[in-house]
Amino acid sequence: MANNVEKLVEEVTKLTVLELSELVTALQDKLGVSAMPVAAPASAAAATAGDAAPASDESSTKTVVMTDAGANKIGVIKALREINQNLTLMEAKGMTETVPAEILKDAKAEDAKAASEKLTAAGAKVELK
Repeated sequence: MANNVEKLVEEVTKLTVLELSELVTALQDKLGVSAMPVAAPASAAAATAGDAAPASDESSTKTVVMTDAGANKIGVIKALREINQNLTLMEAKGMTETVPAEILKDAKAEDAKAASEKLTAAGAKVELK
């Protein structure tokens, strides 16, 4: 079985990006699945946790704004896609080219801080509002 997988990996690595996109679409159609990450359960859990917390502190939500992408745009693009897995490569690239860009809006303070740290580590300049 491992030999078949190795052969398949070799063939896939020979494909162009356009061909890979077509392969993904064909597999999604054939298998009746979607490659989109399932974010709804996490959002529902966050909403439930948010309802349980007291709503008296309005500074518990932050907005993360990238003010400068820095010199390492590839690292920043990777960080953006880690923070928001629904971003396409082109959307993340566009955010690095059109700063200031709003990365997270009304996120929990700890999520905003984590996102800010990832982007800063990648070389971007970030503001928390």
